[in-house]
Amino acid sequence: MKRREFMTLVGCATAWPLAARAQQAVKKSLIGVLSPGRSKLPDSTFNMLTAFLHGLHELGYTENQNIIVERRYAEWSPDRLRDLATDLVERKVDVVVAVSTTAARAARQATGAISIVGIGMADPIADELVTSLARPGGNVTGTTFLGPELVAKRLQLLREVVPGLSRVAALWHPNAYSERTMTSALNELELAARIMGMQLQLVPAVSPDDIADAFVAISAEALIVMPSPMLFGEYPRIASLASSSRLPAMGAAREFVDFGGLISYGVNLPDLARQTAAYVDKILKGAKPTELPVQQPTRFELVINLKTARELGLTISREFLLLADDVIE
Repeated sequence: MKRREFMTLVGCATAWPLAARAQQAVKKSLIGVLSPGRSKLPDSTFNMLTAFLHGLHELGYTENQNIIVERRYAEWSPDRLRDLATDLVERKVDVVVAVSTTAARAARQATGAISIVGIGMADPIADELVTSLARPGGNVTGTTFLGPELVAKRLQLLREVVPGLSRVAALWHPNAYSERTMTSALNELELAARIMGMQLQLVPAVSPDDIADAFVAISAEALIVMPSPMLFGEYPRIASLASSSRLPAMGAAREFVDFGGLISYGVNLPDLARQTAAYVDKILKGAKPTELPVQQPTRFELVINLKTARELGLTISREFLLLADDVIE
């Protein structure tokens, strides 16, 4: 063998282990995703997680290349959610991504050390997740959709599309958030109904199994679905039950209208989830949650389903349609 060929082979042999070591040296960050919902469609929370992962990809993260994502779905079981939060902590993930306040509270109970980024929290101050929006003060940050603040606006919009509305039912989830947050939301709704001269019927649903019976109990002309991760995940069934009961219904997010509900007003939650990915990126690069203010939405969308309106015999005025951000024909 010629000396030049021998040296070339030696160089290649030396380069191979170096390249292998370089590949092994790429650190894969471990991200734990905690969701209270189900692991497949039509669960609406699944769409939020998909949007979040798209947001990470846009920031240069590819699963199994530079990140590993451990997904945990509680299937709407509070006990299972707590166990899954503990499991992620024991796996020593670099950050917990909590889909909704429900998951963020479970994660916060499981750890005060690992960073938690909440997607679409309702009222993180009232739910005792942060000290303030500007200075979270602990291991939790993320995005909020301003849960209690929009309740009265939704009732007002529902009255505008249902002429002469005098009796409205509110489907609510008693354990969705902390007692303080739930009290605030219900007080806002009761005050708004009183000011508008409406009779309000509160219809609770503690779990998905209670939803069908809740509809049997409704004795009203229209329905407003209160903010709740569980009710959000059950939008397909709630919209179907509202349709079969011929109840004009208002949801807190556009997914409700996509599944056949009449109208919705609120934040675009997949957009909020995609936006939250930026905070995970910052934390993986060394930022602390206490340095990252909880982000509040600046835009809310009004969505109307004209097909549902026609089925209910409702005529939506041109002026109201012009206010809508999206109209489903």
